[in-house]
Amino acid sequence: MSEDLEKVRNIGISAHIDSGKTTLTERVLYYTQKIHAIHEVRGKDGVGATMDSMELEKERGITIASAATNCSWDNHEINIIDTPGHVDFTIEVERALRVLDGAVLILCSVGGVQSQSITVNRQMTRYNVPRIAFINKCDRTGANPAKVTAQLREKLALNAIPLQLPIGLEADMEGVVDLVTMKAVYFDGDNGENIREEEIPDNLKADAEAAREELLDAASMFSDDLMEAVLEGTPTPEMIHDAVRRGTLDLEITPVFVGSAYKNKGVQSLLDAVNNYLPCPTDVENIALDLDKEEAEVKVSNDPGDPLVALAFKLEDGRYGQLTYVRTYQGTLKKGDTIYNSRTGKKVKVGRLVRMHSDEMEDINASGSGDIIALFGVDCASGDTFTSGDVNYSMSSMHIP
Repeated sequence: MSEDLEKVRNIGISAHIDSGKTTLTERVLYYTQKIHAIHEVRGKDGVGATMDSMELEKERGITIASAATNCSWDNHEINIIDTPGHVDFTIEVERALRVLDGAVLILCSVGGVQSQSITVNRQMTRYNVPRIAFINKCDRTGANPAKVTAQLREKLALNAIPLQLPIGLEADMEGVVDLVTMKAVYFDGDNGENIREEEIPDNLKADAEAAREELLDAASMFSDDLMEAVLEGTPTPEMIHDAVRRGTLDLEITPVFVGSAYKNKGVQSLLDAVNNYLPCPTDVENIALDLDKEEAEVKVSNDPGDPLVALAFKLEDGRYGQLTYVRTYQGTLKKGDTIYNSRTGKKVKVGRLVRMHSDEMEDINASGSGDIIALFGVDCASGDTFTSGDVNYSMSSMHIP
């Protein structure tokens, strides 16, 4: 249970099929020391990626059911849901986005914006989910991140602003240029774990200066301090981070990052971006409906001391029995508590509380505001709201439109 909500991130990783979501998530888990070896989708070692735990997922090399995990990066706690890319399983994406605060939209640097990218983006817009974009597979033949960034603007109507440029493309991809610090960043070592900063290569300096000007123009719209500093020629990385974060939270900017998850390049920079630019639970206004007042809208507080309000967003019949995935919006949920289902009015005893890591789990004693956890043996439907009984709130309307 995190005490500091400002250091919590609830994010989803969404994309068109075969854009590299699960491969990226595997690297994220490795760099955050959640796993100690990298396994590939359809891995030759017979293990397969951590987040694809179903046998059919391992056999086909695709994600079917959204999987949840959590990790820590730079003193931030990140809850991640890896969602499917196939349009057949789009309801899994819909369920996940309902409870997420931010999202990472993954795009293939060759395929660009594809049909499911459009669907996922539409879902993110519907739920007002701030997003950052990661153009993956920059090591592939035909990679063109600039073209994909243009597609983000044209096809998805996003204000896509690059914060990085690739150093080399296709087989020559070596690292990225960070346009905030104006440094070249390289990812050395067998698994890209050693980060090295150098001066920007001479052949990229002009492009980097032009891209930085574009970044400063876009970001300064969200910060008077940055605008003044740009005019005086003294913008700092902190000012740029702050302005880009504001623009991202307002859904006015989509920061764009580049890399290759398979080649272990750019993933740590993306994790930094999740911490820097995506919202914490208190940045997002979540609305509950007061069933005692004809579904009058009430803002949930995120305060762990307030009455419990939690949403069951996914049910899963796993090897341990029925699992109910829950997002806690306010209050504290403890093992042994009695909670109430707003839809049925029935009370439920919380017997076991777990934090999920793909198909593995860790028993916990309590869950606070902003947490995503799972309960065992709870009779409910997807979309049900649980409360402590002190309030009669629902996170979704009881009336069928």
